[in-house]
Amino acid sequence: MPLVNDTNILLRFANPNDPQHPQARDAVHVLLQRGETLYYTHQSRREFWNVATRPANVNGFGLSIEEAAETLRLIDLVFARLPDRPESGKIWDRLVVQYQIIGRAVHDAQTVASMLAAGVTHLLTLNAGDFRRYPEITVVTPGEILAGE
Repeated sequence: MPLVNDTNILLRFANPNDPQHPQARDAVHVLLQRGETLYYTHQSRREFWNVATRPANVNGFGLSIEEAAETLRLIDLVFARLPDRPESGKIWDRLVVQYQIIGRAVHDAQTVASMLAAGVTHLLTLNAGDFRRYPEITVVTPGEILAGE
């Protein structure tokens, strides 16, 4: 089953100093060993860039442009980019009204819209609660992957 990886998985996977790095790394390795296709969205790419290039004193990685670009190049060796599809816009429109999405949750709605437009139903995330409102997708956490679920 193909899975989309949330931005928080990419961030933890790329940052060996993060306390959740081992869990994210190990879950990704288990999925790859199972032969799963791992995707991430362009939305997550932008969110990753935001954190990667933001100064460390404001909760970022503090990477230079070159370092951030290299990190994304390495991420692309592990995760495939889910193509943007025009129909994701209409899906997003439906999701935000149907589930009464406001504020920052609009970004999660875009992730779900991108998944649905591409026919991918599984999401790997550290923030399962943010996505449980969407019965159209199956949310899994690294802990569940590592526990063999």
